[in-house]
Amino acid sequence: MDWSSSQLRSLVELRRRGTITAVAQALGYTPGGVSQQIAALEKATGMELLQRVGRRVELTDAGMTLADHAERILSTEAEAVQALERSRNEISGVLLVGLFATAAAEILPQALRRVRETHPGLAVHSRDMDVDEVYDAVASGGVDLALGLDYPDLPIPRDPALRVVQLYRERFSLAVPVGSMDGREEVALADTQNLVWIMASADSYYGRAVRTACRRAGFEPDVQHEVTDTAATLALVEAGIGVSTVTDLMLRLRASRFDVVRLRETVERHIVVVFRSSAERRPTVAALVDVLRAVAGTRRGIPASLA
Repeated sequence: MDWSSSQLRSLVELRRRGTITAVAQALGYTPGGVSQQIAALEKATGMELLQRVGRRVELTDAGMTLADHAERILSTEAEAVQALERSRNEISGVLLVGLFATAAAEILPQALRRVRETHPGLAVHSRDMDVDEVYDAVASGGVDLALGLDYPDLPIPRDPALRVVQLYRERFSLAVPVGSMDGREEVALADTQNLVWIMASADSYYGRAVRTACRRAGFEPDVQHEVTDTAATLALVEAGIGVSTVTDLMLRLRASRFDVVRLRETVERHIVVVFRSSAERRPTVAALVDVLRAVAGTRRGIPASLA
């Protein structure tokens, strides 16, 4: 039958995620694009693969059967790509990397320069995405590997199908309006309980991790502004609206005028690279992971070896 890997992957992800919108977000398509992929599969098989149940869609028995086989087909295809890469005398091929804004601005440019110097046959393409989506994007095959974040206060759930390699650690400080801390160089989290906080949504790993650290310090932060974008958060601090946690990488995203005060407690985030366990022996993936680790070793922060 005439079908493509992308069509089979859309079907597998639809069974896994339950909605066309969720599949589109994971694979980097539009919802209409996912619907077209499924429609093409139905045309190729001559069978209905989806059925409407109220406002939702579910896989039919035929859809479930094809999804089972599609997983094996995609796994075999990945093994073939891996074998072909190992048969070459040089590192060459194309990799799609998922990454979040900070990584796109601060890590990717250096990594791409190193790849051009050390592996000219390796083409690296990138896709910007929400940092909380990178794990699913790797698991689904939407990207080959991704740069992501992990938090000791709220570790990302581990999937045996994924490898998570820590590159380095960043310790959070506190960004505060100019002069608001009377020249103090260090502050305890508990001392911020009466301040207005600017923080990521409680639905995000970042937002939950910072809230967890505050609760461990004995208080519930007064979050009056839930903001995901780092540059917008820093602009609000600069305007004197409130305080927020920051790292060195975050500070480099936007030139701002505010004070940065050390936190007495250790609150960290870990920069990680994520890839499928089955891709660990792919020469291209291994080469890019090595490049990313080398780039991480040149940056300020706490080396991964100390984690």
